Order: sequence, then C-alpha cells, then structure tokens
Amino acid sequence: MSEIPNCPECQSEYTYENGPLLACPDCGHEWTPGEKCASDDSEDTQSDIVKDAHGNVLENGDAVKLTKDLKVKGTSTTLKIGTKVKSIRLTPGADHDIDCKIDGIGAMKLKSEFVKKA
Repeated sequence: MSEIPNCPECQSEYTYENGPLLACPDCGHEWTPGEKCASDDSEDTQSDIVKDAHGNVLENGDAVKLTKDLKVKGTSTTLKIGTKVKSIRLTPGADHDIDCKIDGIGAMKLKSEFVKKA
C-alpha cells in the first residue's frame, strides 16, 4: 500500500484518498497527488512580503502606529491616528493582512496601508 503524504496546509497525518484527490479532515484542504502547494514555496516570496504605508517591511511581532483615523465597523468607536499596536501577526494574501489586539477594543484586523512601523 502506498504511503499517503501529510496535508501540505496543516501537516495533519490523517489524510485520505477521495477519488482522484487527497483530502484532509482537519483543515478541509484537497489536492492532487504530486501537486505543488503554496506552502511548499519559500516563505520569502514577493507575494508574502507585507509593507506598511511608507514601504517598510513588516514582520510578525512588530509594533505599528495608525496613520489614519479608522472607524470600527459595527460600533461607534474610532481608532485615532497614532494609536500604537503591539505584537502584530501577519496574514499575507488576505484583504486585511494584519491581525492584532488593540487595548480597550480587542481583536482586530487591519490593512497594512493604514499603519507605519513604530
């Protein structure tokens, strides 16, 4: 019997064959055997680089400041320009490419075009 590889997205060992595809029950990812996955590429590809409003490269754990007043959807709260956000987490490829926690607000997603490296 052939060895079924781990999931290329979440590295789960519980993958199974689903017709011509391989599937992962943990994350729901499906792929064809031998297919090159996005996670197989090096992490320093051009599309994975997140830059702030001034062109500085951002990394996980950086601190940033807002460059614009931002209204928080669903509330009457406004995040003021200059608000410092610590320990960001990058999610390249998403519309809002920064996950963070803002004191007094909670978990937020921000666009990198509205922040500068602190």
